Amino acid sequence: MKKYSFVIDVAKCENCNNCFLSCKDEHCGNDWPGYSLSQPLHGQRWMNISRKERGQFPLIDVAYLPKPCMHCDDAPCISAAKNSAVYKRPDGIVLIDPEKAKGQKAIAGACPYGAIWWNEEAQVVQKCTFCAHLLDKGWKVPRCVQVCPTGALSILHLEEEALAALVASERMETLASERMPTQPRVYYKNLHRFNSCIIAGSVATGEEGATECVVGATVRLLKDGKTFSEQESDDFGDFKFDGLPEKSGSYALEVVFAGKSARMEIGKLLKSSSVGTLWIEHVAK
Repeated sequence: MKKYSFVIDVAKCENCNNCFLSCKDEHCGNDWPGYSLSQPLHGQRWMNISRKERGQFPLIDVAYLPKPCMHCDDAPCISAAKNSAVYKRPDGIVLIDPEKAKGQKAIAGACPYGAIWWNEEAQVVQKCTFCAHLLDKGWKVPRCVQVCPTGALSILHLEEEALAALVASERMETLASERMPTQPRVYYKNLHRFNSCIIAGSVATGEEGATECVVGATVRLLKDGKTFSEQESDDFGDFKFDGLPEKSGSYALEVVFAGKSARMEIGKLLKSSSVGTLWIEHVAK
């Protein structure tokens, strides 16, 4: 049968927090019998957003990573729960029974993603429900997806074979669990924006105190002495190589423009780096 999955495009998230606010609007002060008790106004983020800066001034890349419940196919919270207090529906959604789960604080600790929260007042664990109460009434998407202004959040409702084909063709990824493989049903596009490094910089030329950026220069990223990637400097003379693993080797940069060239040694990449300006000899117009 068809199952639900989240799709989150890291490159499109602008940290507007509409998803977070819509979740609060839907669940704070509202009990949904069989699905969830009211979410506390403070202290819980069923749609949590992590932030990461890469590089240094003046070239900084900022990415945002929305993280709901992963609705894992091999969910450790289900194993940690007593009396089937946490269960997975045939459509792929993982739910916590708000009555059976009372007093079972240990369920929260079982989630390797930190997506389950403890409600001290109600003495129950809580999390994202995929707005199952709305989907069961005929809604096409959860509230968070409905309000996302950039299209960073979407859902899929597909057979497993079709899902696997789409994930492969669009190169989507899941968040790795530090403790165990859980087979999450939240798929990410452009996850490299959050979990990899960049090498960024600018190309410029100058003569007698007058400087200008160089547009269209060929910039080569060399790894262990060989060309690893190549691009052209943009309209501001800037370049950015992305998707580089930490501690992934020794790098250098080579710039070529109008017969002139420059080179910069970077060495071992320990973290994202903005290397500043690569200067080439003045090119007469």
